[in-house]
Amino acid sequence: MHEPLTAAEYKAIAATLQFPSGAFIDGASRPASSGKVFETTNPATGEVLTEVAACGASDVDFAVSKAREAFEDGRWRQQSPAERKAVLLRLARLLEDNRHELAVMESLDSGKPVRECQTVDIPDTIHTIRWHAELIDKIYDNTAPVGANALTMVVREPVGVVGCVLPWNFPLLMLAWKIGPALASGCSVIVKPAEETSLTTLRVAELAIEAGLPSGVFNVVTGGGKEVGEPIGMHMDVDMVAFTGSTPTGRRFLRYAADSNLKRIVLECGGKNPAVVLADAEDLDLVAEQVVNGAFWNMGENCSATSRLIVQESVKDELLKRIGEYMREWKTGDPLDPENRIGALVSKAHFDKVSSFFKDVKSESLAVAHGGQTLEGRYIEPTIVDGVDPQSRLFREEIFGPILSVTTFKTVAEAVALANDTNYGLTASVYTASLKNAIRLSREIRAGVVTVNCFGEGDASTPFGGYKESGFGGRDKSVFAHDNYCELKTIWIDLSDRAVDETIR
Repeated sequence: MHEPLTAAEYKAIAATLQFPSGAFIDGASRPASSGKVFETTNPATGEVLTEVAACGASDVDFAVSKAREAFEDGRWRQQSPAERKAVLLRLARLLEDNRHELAVMESLDSGKPVRECQTVDIPDTIHTIRWHAELIDKIYDNTAPVGANALTMVVREPVGVVGCVLPWNFPLLMLAWKIGPALASGCSVIVKPAEETSLTTLRVAELAIEAGLPSGVFNVVTGGGKEVGEPIGMHMDVDMVAFTGSTPTGRRFLRYAADSNLKRIVLECGGKNPAVVLADAEDLDLVAEQVVNGAFWNMGENCSATSRLIVQESVKDELLKRIGEYMREWKTGDPLDPENRIGALVSKAHFDKVSSFFKDVKSESLAVAHGGQTLEGRYIEPTIVDGVDPQSRLFREEIFGPILSVTTFKTVAEAVALANDTNYGLTASVYTASLKNAIRLSREIRAGVVTVNCFGEGDASTPFGGYKESGFGGRDKSVFAHDNYCELKTIWIDLSDRAVDETIR
């Protein structure tokens, strides 16, 4: 179902795409109230794909008013669990029916390899929507053990109007991570996609209406962070913001909440994620394959990307040799060619930021074990830099590109210290044949997700989020994500004889 097409087939789809361009509010595509637009371009070619509505505070106000109206009149939240579930399952089916169109649109808009869009992002997006839809009628409320004189219910209620602020690296999947539990819980949402990658979010909004989602429940307001993101964060009638993106921007939403209505904030932010390889790792080919995938999947434009290889010094040379062999499979070039696994970085500004780390490589006289070249001002070869000191910018800063730093250690205690020597704490990977060391490292590394002898983020059933500056306020994915979008209410019913007697009198 999700096997990639040929390059010719993808290019034929690209030639016929109709790109959405208006904001999507109250069930319809609309221009910005100012009439302003911005260009969205194909990062691989520089070609302008279309012009998109450049919204502002007045458009946010309008979207919030329609979302609030939909929430208060209950057109979505008061539907039965079975009815809401059926709508979301129809949406998942429509996403599947339009999977090739969505994969190509995502690739054109973001520079992502279409193969990844087709085989990873789209299937995971569909699965996420289905998973949360199926959970709607399987989350039970609770009673409390308060004795015979009272009946207590602890019930979930949707939090209200939710602002979902998305990153540009996984436009569809991060949309699903937010709207899946938010809509399943009965909330109304206002989505702000990244300015660089608005197109597939707008298309999903159209499909949601086709699936039967009522108008006003799913709104998309396009534009910049200052013009749209800040008004959402400061809005007195937005009950919650769910954000994925950089840590500095995440901090702003905490300030916005403090300066407005103390809205709930859930942040999934950056990472500087280690892969710790002990000398007793049984299969260095497996380690090499997993490290390469973790470091270069989605061009390293991934908050959970493996960006630090922390390897016991006795196996470093052999591991780097095997990593080099696997890197031959990671071709760089046209994202619409499914043979390529490294596409274009999302923008010229981001390309400049990532390629600036090569200056550090040169100034610190570091060895480039593999890669190290930029191509056409759009692509960066998957690169491995050896001998990186823990004080180097390469070790400490989130690169968000296809550059992996290598640092060695002698003891397990040193490995733990190096892994934790960061302000971030999103993910980590541990490679060892020792069960004792696997458990010790998994417990002592301060990260929200730790994988053993593999790279990954779990699946839809497992929570995703980070420690320290990688996250705040909750988790994406799993049943725990539903807690983000619900208020807990205690209902206490007095059953004592005194209460009955007073009622009779």
